[in-house]
Formats: sequence, structure tokens, C-alpha cells
Amino acid sequence: MDETGVARLAAEKYVLVTTYRKDGRAVATPVWVVRDGNALGIWTVADSGKVKRIRNRGDVLVGPCDLRGNPTGEPVPGTAVICSAEDTAAYRTLLRSKYGILGSLTMLGSRLRRGDGGTVGIRITLTES
Repeated sequence: MDETGVARLAAEKYVLVTTYRKDGRAVATPVWVVRDGNALGIWTVADSGKVKRIRNRGDVLVGPCDLRGNPTGEPVPGTAVICSAEDTAAYRTLLRSKYGILGSLTMLGSRLRRGDGGTVGIRITLTES
């Protein structure tokens, strides 16, 4: 995927990330997104369903959407990997910067509820479509 595709998706407020269950059924979830060089970064609860699904199967679809997860553009294929604690911390910083006060309050609330280990970053590299 060319860099303009990454930049376009990273500029969105929300993206719809579609992961796959073991039986192949797709599960789409709207999430915040940041740019991580030539990839996208998202952040989520460490024991969430999407993290479990990505551990089993890393291929995903990513596309722009609204707050409720209604697609606003075509999805593109990608490969998702769970980030290290260091990369997850970097994603938290990027999210606070991009989403302002709402991002900061969300990160603070999450840290108070779950601690730093309760969330993980997910790096999504877009693949050729």
C-alpha cells in the first residue's frame, strides 16, 4: 500500500478494523487511529476480543468510519501485530496528541482502571490490494 493510503487512514478520526474469529466470521470494531511511520497504530484493552482474534489470525481489513462504526469508505487489507509495552506507550502519547483533551482523559481513566499493562497497541501494516 502506498504511503498516501496510510496517511489518508491515519488522518481519519475513526477507522473500522475488521478481525476474524477462528471460524472465519468477521468482527468489525471502530477505533481511534494514529500514524506509526509507514503503518497505522490503534490502542485497545489487552484482553479484548480483537486482541485475541489478532493473536490467532493477523490479517485484518481497515477502512474509514464514523463514531458508530458505519463505513465511510472502502476498506483495505492489512496485517496486525500486538505491540511491545514500549510501542504501546508511544501510541498512548500519539493518541493524546491527536485527540486532545478527550484523548488525555481517556488515557488517564484507562490507566487508573487497568494500569499501563491493561492496554496494548496494535500496529497495522497495510498490504497491497
